[in-house]
Amino acid sequence: MNEEEFLAEPVAPEFVERLRSMSTDEEESRARVLRTGLEDYDLDDEDFDVLEADEELIDGHYFLPALPVLAIVGRPNVGKSALVNRILGRREAVVEDKPGVTRDRVSYKAEWNERKFTLVDTGGWEPDARGIDKSVAIQAEIAVELADAVLFVVDAMVGATSTDERVVKMLRASGKPVILVANKIDDVRQEPEAANLWSLGLGEPFPCSAVHGRGVADLLDAAMKVLPKISNVAKEEIGGPRRVALIGRPNVGKSSLLNRAVGSERAVVNDLAGTTRDPIDEQVELGGKAWRFVDTAGIRRRVHLAQGADFYASLRTAAALERAEVAVVLFDVTQPISEADIRIVDMALESGRALVLAFNKWDELDDERRKYLEREIEQDLAHVDWAPRVNISAKTGRHLEKLVPALEVALDSWDQRIATGKLNAFVQELAMETPHPVRGGKQPRILFATQASSRPPKFVLFTTGFLDPGYRRFITRRLRETYGFEGSPIEVGMRVREKRKR
Repeated sequence: MNEEEFLAEPVAPEFVERLRSMSTDEEESRARVLRTGLEDYDLDDEDFDVLEADEELIDGHYFLPALPVLAIVGRPNVGKSALVNRILGRREAVVEDKPGVTRDRVSYKAEWNERKFTLVDTGGWEPDARGIDKSVAIQAEIAVELADAVLFVVDAMVGATSTDERVVKMLRASGKPVILVANKIDDVRQEPEAANLWSLGLGEPFPCSAVHGRGVADLLDAAMKVLPKISNVAKEEIGGPRRVALIGRPNVGKSSLLNRAVGSERAVVNDLAGTTRDPIDEQVELGGKAWRFVDTAGIRRRVHLAQGADFYASLRTAAALERAEVAVVLFDVTQPISEADIRIVDMALESGRALVLAFNKWDELDDERRKYLEREIEQDLAHVDWAPRVNISAKTGRHLEKLVPALEVALDSWDQRIATGKLNAFVQELAMETPHPVRGGKQPRILFATQASSRPPKFVLFTTGFLDPGYRRFITRRLRETYGFEGSPIEVGMRVREKRKR
């Protein structure tokens, strides 16, 4: 049976009936037998971790320990983004030889000597700044406030400026540990320039070259000494109002939707695309429940083609997805579904968040455009046909109440766990009804199944051989048909194991 035949195979009513008629005791008994049989196979420590994973969700509002936060600050064009790239070991932050390219705070996961931490890049800090430079300064101050320690970057070849001295005052007032980075020291002959920075009164300057990597290891060693193991300022939030990221390309109506939900002009709304630069958090009440909405900057073009603030708008959208539990992707129904729309959907998929598709400006839709829209949805969004769809008008508030049931369904699916007994009964019945095809004279078997995690649901199959991608997609489809999972991505992985030699 080829992949198309697998995917077209309808669910047999007898299959569903057999699963329904099975008692919990019978399900658990089957799972115990399969789990015992797994002991005849070579398993590693990671396998046992997967088998023992138990992510029981706790009701209520609580926090988990978070990684320590290291912020990088300094006046414009001293090499902060180059230092970020050097620490990460990859080109993430945009680097241009002109001041003010970085507009927003952007955070990254980083690691040094097996210590994991969050690295925050900031815009250049300017005292008495005006206009967009003022917002850059505010971003940097916020970054320091929300950091456990700070790398203060100074251009050692220029020396301490009056701006640097005023930055020092802000840093001292924060009370945070500060490591003074004397950047742009490319060789040993230039090191005396770094010594001049003792005058700032922040202790020993660490000479380094962010571009060449010289001295970066020493300053990271120093940073690890002052960074706590668990952040004192950042916490991973669980529970409380569910967090919703509003994402979509520019001018699809994200800010209008936020304002309508809040009932005030919370976000700037302008016909000029790309008005929103930073995510804005707002707690709103919809359908009698509290929600936390994050309005994000519209994503333009591919990230590597975007310039300046638009580049960071894209990264901030990714950061908003990381903080959210469910993504609402907005589409402007008066415009054809574009490659940019599909990329945004894929971005939400990659983030592993629950997903709702919201088709905005529905009141402006005529019959002819509706006909084309249905065809576009069928063709371009077939890979997310499991996501709830709502048709709304953010500007007028029409059908906004339909968003709440869609969010609830998607989040319930995202949280869902299937008991190990039930899951193994499902897999056994499925394999009996539609066995994996024989490949090269061998037929791989599924030995045991477990749900390794939820949010999103991830399933691991222990097998005797490699399962065809088509067969795994078939299992995924049957999981959806049997248990729902409407609005949540699900992942089916496998661990191929050989029988232990006696």
